[in-house]
Amino acid sequence: MNRKHNYINNHFANYFVLISLFFVFGCSNTKYLPEGDLLYTGGSVKVKDSIMKKKDRKALQTELEGLLRPKPNKTFLGLRPKLWFYNIAGEPKKDKGFRYWLRNKVGEEPVLFSKVDLDYNASVLRNFTENRGYFKTRVSADSTVRNKRVTAEYTVVPKKQYIIKSVTFPDDSLKMSKIIARSSRRSLLKVGKPYDLDVIKAERERIDARLKEKGYYYFNPDYLLAKVDSSKGDHEVKIRLVIKDETPVKALRAYTINNIFVYPNYSLGNDSMVYRKKNITQYKDFTIIDTAETFKPRVYDRTIYFKKGDVYNRTDHNLTLNRFVNLGTFSFVKNEFKPSDSIDNALDSYYYLTLLPKKFIRVEVIGKTNSASYTGTELNLNWNNRNFLRGAELFTASIFGGADFQLGGVNKGKNIYKLGGEVSLTWPRFITPFNIEGNSEYVPRTKATIRYEYQKRTQLYALNSFNTSFGYLWKENIRKEHQLNIVDVTYVSPNHVTPEYLEDIEQDAALGKVIEKQLIFGPTYNYTYTNTMQKRRKNTIYFNGELDLAGNLTGLITGADYPNKVKTIFDVPFSQYVKIKSDFRHYLKLGKESELASRLIVGAGFAYGNSNTLPASKQFVVGGTNSIRAFRARTLGPGSYVIPPTTNDNYTPDQSADLKLEFNTEYRAKLFSIVRGAVFLDAGNIWLLHADPNKPGAEISKDFMKEIAIGAGAGLRFDLSFLVLRTDLAIPLRNPALPDGQRWVIDDINFGSSSWRKDNLILNIAIGYPF
Repeated sequence: MNRKHNYINNHFANYFVLISLFFVFGCSNTKYLPEGDLLYTGGSVKVKDSIMKKKDRKALQTELEGLLRPKPNKTFLGLRPKLWFYNIAGEPKKDKGFRYWLRNKVGEEPVLFSKVDLDYNASVLRNFTENRGYFKTRVSADSTVRNKRVTAEYTVVPKKQYIIKSVTFPDDSLKMSKIIARSSRRSLLKVGKPYDLDVIKAERERIDARLKEKGYYYFNPDYLLAKVDSSKGDHEVKIRLVIKDETPVKALRAYTINNIFVYPNYSLGNDSMVYRKKNITQYKDFTIIDTAETFKPRVYDRTIYFKKGDVYNRTDHNLTLNRFVNLGTFSFVKNEFKPSDSIDNALDSYYYLTLLPKKFIRVEVIGKTNSASYTGTELNLNWNNRNFLRGAELFTASIFGGADFQLGGVNKGKNIYKLGGEVSLTWPRFITPFNIEGNSEYVPRTKATIRYEYQKRTQLYALNSFNTSFGYLWKENIRKEHQLNIVDVTYVSPNHVTPEYLEDIEQDAALGKVIEKQLIFGPTYNYTYTNTMQKRRKNTIYFNGELDLAGNLTGLITGADYPNKVKTIFDVPFSQYVKIKSDFRHYLKLGKESELASRLIVGAGFAYGNSNTLPASKQFVVGGTNSIRAFRARTLGPGSYVIPPTTNDNYTPDQSADLKLEFNTEYRAKLFSIVRGAVFLDAGNIWLLHADPNKPGAEISKDFMKEIAIGAGAGLRFDLSFLVLRTDLAIPLRNPALPDGQRWVIDDINFGSSSWRKDNLILNIAIGYPF
């Protein structure tokens, strides 16, 4: 016992010395300063106003402090480690080597007080405050020096904020003035709201956007003038918007579309080439100039929203450009509008399109490991043709192979090998018996796929899997995406089942489901909504919902009824079930480099008619690198079921079930450079919908919450720009496989015990974030 305490005390002493040295070195940054200069450690702003609400005053102070320049050296726990690394590295003799890397990549140059202009910062604060309606604001600046460090303090004394009393819009005889007036109800300038210069700028841009929809191609926000009158009233302003007298005549006119020219084989290095008459094709409203007949003309008809005689509008302008880009066949898309030579107030439209290579090969090599102690690699070889049938179709043929090896654990020697191939063809349109036209900037797609995979689990069994699907993919906008497979067929056939695995089935009948022949067909639907691309939002979400319907109509027509009237196709019983799954994620931005990420997964599958259970490949699993990380992949649950010791000694089977509930939350923060850290909590389990005599405790019950597994841990993430390497270390806090009343295992945590660490300390190594 004394030896153990000495071991702990020695380690604490070492940590104390290390931390003390860090603090000492962190405090020594000032000795490297140039003589006569000081280290600038930041600025603060104090707003003095007796009328303003405390919350508003604090918000204004925060905004004003964000305007101060320069920014001081970054701190961590009150220290400046980046500055310390810069100082200890010294001036390197050459622009390479370790010292150069330490000084310029890890370190950070000191921010000196000689670089701080107090008067300039004061004027910036004054201008910003007055632009918010606090006219005649007074700003003073001062500084405080202590131990060769200096801080800047700014005091802002605003006057009473001015309020908008009235807003008037152009009232002349111009047609555009009437358009502006009709849109006034959407104005961002509201009577009774504070005066704000940024809102006035946004209002000018709103009006410009409205006019662009009505044909005013040459108009821009600078042609609008906001006249502000603050001479009357008590801290009130009158705003009058007018069109400037010097506005060009062409900006006052609405334009229509005349000729439309398309150059689908345009070369950036040869843009002045002369085309022969035979290279010019007239198709509907388009003049296509192409030496190679690259695309069928209907591609342009589906992509270009303008037609001859249309009034110019910005929406169709942007939709057309975005759809050309989203076709995936062009590396460069350029559009020009020029005044027509033959018609007044008309524009000729030119589209210059530079092609990507039509055919290309992509090779992917993947290294992977998981919490079940499998380590492996995978190779994918893909051949692609971006214009397979001259309609911008994407044809892909791929072959893949991989192996997962378990070098230790109960499954040692039971390696997994897979080999397969896939071909797919994607059309940039809906292929349906009736015409469907979309108005999204994203090109709708129809995709057909055929896939085969052979998987061999040595000493156990092999599976042949065939899949074919036909369906549609489309995006309403950047946030909403749909995928509907109207045909999705999977056929699984086993072979090379070993006597060893057959013995396992005698002890766990559920293992037999894995090697049963499976025939699954029916429609599937997937919907995704996300606004996580909006980086400035404090709260963002992601939602994915899946619906899988297998054999429903066929089962209804044939009157299938398990087990009395099981129907087969080619002597294989087809699966009949309904499966739904939802994945909801929430991201709360706590700071510039930190956030709280949470996820909730709920899934349920109900087999009926021709089936009594879901196919093994469609059941839910938990545990592993992207799930409950304190439990090894696919080994948790169902419910409180415990794998019999006899089976466990021979083979650890995957555990799956009909219902799933999972919750994860983790705090993420940047530590330094490319290194980010996280602490997390995971909880959940899976359950069978109906009792299985071979799996006691696996079915769902009213006490299912008592069978929730809980794990926690911490990890590091290395953001290499092109990928994120993740390492998570997790331990179980609650294990539902233990008897009721003994499932909390917090008191059993013993990092000093090698046997405890072996059984409970789970290392997950993965690519990308878990959610």
